Order: sequence, then C-alpha cells, then structure tokens
Amino acid sequence: MPLVIPINLLRGSAFGAAIVCALLLLQYAHRRKLFILLWAAGWLAIAPGSLLISRSYETAIATNVANGISQLLRICTSLLFFWSGDLYRQSRFIQPSRLRILLPLTAWFVLSPMLFGAAAVQLPGYGISAVLLAGAGSLYAAVLLERRMIGAGLVSLVLYGLAISSLSSMFSEPLTRVEPLTFDVFVLNSILYIFGAAGIHLLVFEDMTFELRLTNRRLESAQQDLLQAAITDALTGCHNRRFFEQVVDRELQRHARFKLPLSLLFVDIDRFKAVNDTLGHEAGDRVLGYVASFLKRHIREADYVFRWGGDEFLVMITCRGEEAARKAARLKAAFDAAPEAIDLPPGIGLSVGWTEVPAGTTDLMPLVRQADERMYRDKGTR
Repeated sequence: MPLVIPINLLRGSAFGAAIVCALLLLQYAHRRKLFILLWAAGWLAIAPGSLLISRSYETAIATNVANGISQLLRICTSLLFFWSGDLYRQSRFIQPSRLRILLPLTAWFVLSPMLFGAAAVQLPGYGISAVLLAGAGSLYAAVLLERRMIGAGLVSLVLYGLAISSLSSMFSEPLTRVEPLTFDVFVLNSILYIFGAAGIHLLVFEDMTFELRLTNRRLESAQQDLLQAAITDALTGCHNRRFFEQVVDRELQRHARFKLPLSLLFVDIDRFKAVNDTLGHEAGDRVLGYVASFLKRHIREADYVFRWGGDEFLVMITCRGEEAARKAARLKAAFDAAPEAIDLPPGIGLSVGWTEVPAGTTDLMPLVRQADERMYRDKGTR
C-alpha cells in the first residue's frame, strides 16, 4: 500500500511566500528601490495570513478572530502591492494622512469577528482587497504602456487575476472553519503566484536596464553640451577658433570636391576699445553680442561665423571674391541702417576685409591675414 503523506497546502503557500519575500529582499539589497521593499512586505504578509487559517481552533471565537486577522493581512498585502505601483509610477495616490484609515480598519477586523462572526469580515475583506488589487494592476498596466516593460504587464495580469479571485470569494459562504484546499485550486493559485514572483523579478531587471538607458542618454546629452561649449564662444554664441581648426580642412576638401567657391570676410568693430575704456566692459560685451547676432542674421546657415578674438570676427562664406566684396559692403550698410543701432554707443560701425580662397588651398592662415590687412585699409577710409 503506497505511503500517503498529508500536506497542508496553506502552510506550503506560507512557506513559498516567505521564500519569495527573501528573494525580493536580496533584490532590494542590490537595487535599494523602495517599491521592491513594499513588494517584499506584501509577500511577507501572505505568510502569517495563510498560517493563521491553516489550523483548527478549539473555539468558534478563536476561529473567527483568526479569519478576521487573516483578512486584515490580505488587505495589507493588497495595499502594499498598490503602494508599490503608486510609488514606482510616482502617482502619489497614497499619502500619509490617508493611511490613518488603517487604525479603525484594524479595530474592525480584530474585534468584529468576536461579536458578529466571520461574516462581518469576509465581505469587506475580499471587497477591499479586490479594489486595491485591481488598482495596483491598473498602475502596472500603465507602466507597461509607458515604458514597454514586460515584467510590468505580467505583474498587472497577476494582480487582475487576484482581484477577480477576491471578487468571487466575496459571495462564498461565511467561513466558520478552514476547509482543505482542493488540488485544482492549489495548482491554479500556485501558477498565479509563480507568475507574479517571476513578473516582479523581471520588472526589477527591466527597471535596472531602463535606468541604464536613461543614464546613457544623459551622458550623451552632457557630452554634446560639453562639445558644444568647447566649440562655441560663451559671450557671443558664435563658433570659436577651436572649431575653426576642426572644420577648416573638412571645408577645404568639400569645396574642392564639389568645385564650390569659398571666400573669407574679416570683420572688426570700429571704436570698440573706446567703448570699453569709457563705458566699461559690460557695455562692450553688449556691443559684441549685438554684432554677433547681426552677423548671424545676415549670413546663411550653411556658412560660418567665428569670433576670432577681441572685437574681431571671421566669416567663411560660399561665394567668389567679387560677391564677397559686395557682401562686405552690404554688411556695413545694413549695420549702419539697422534700427537697433540707435541704442549702440556713438561711432560704432563695422570695418570688413575680404579675400577669395583659391582652388587647391591647403592653409587658410595666409588668406586670413590678407583679409585682415584689407580690413585695416577699410578702417582707414572711414
């Protein structure tokens, strides 16, 4: 005759819940995320709740109180799962002031079974749990939609399943004693809890990879900001000489490959030193900022405006020498006629020199000096 070993399924469920709690605590020790700790606390509350109703009691009052405390722990588990989802999504549904309702709730589930029997806690216990579990499922479903996390979707399905189970239990007969679980129910519940445990562990892993992706994006953004700062003049927002050194060879090759003309304009601000000496550097900085914005408005986006140093700017434009000379004259005329120029200190104007870059040029510095010399000749005529 085969040996039959009786197994208390509720105690087995309590043991499994404790194991899952321990695994989640290990996850929390690694990740230090509060939503993991709340999940661990929820699983931990399952263990005493199952143990309380896993045995028979000598009196009906003791049985009813055990059922009441078990229902209270069921609500605590549901609340902790909901709180975890609320914290993870930062929805802020749970506030410290709202948790005060737990005090009268605890009193009801501990004391009312003594007076009114198990029926007094069965309906509100399962009902409150169902609402909280469905709410938690909705929160994790939102996480699935927002972040495409499979673990969140799995957790959401499990929580919805537990909510449906609680709703069906609401209308069962009031419990006066604990009946053994059938094997089918035990298998169904075990599968549901296994998927729940797998889902939360998968969610923790996906949360880690999600944070890594965010960190990589922030690093890339910071790298771009640093790169932009390194090639941009902080005062005027124009490109600086470091950027000129980076792009000059590339631009010469591009113009040679596509047979495009290339010219340089060397721009200097008239009476800028006098402005600094008489009105101060703050006024000089305002003049520099205005001139830089003026040049960028009147130069095509495909061309370059560099702050060369002090009050000097270098412009690299795609055109031949004749057009560069006309562009220089137009820039000076437009600057003098600009309505905003009335706010500038008296005598402020532009002197502009130009030069064309011959085909086959490999070094622009001699041509920059040539444009600089023409700028000084232009300044001498004003």
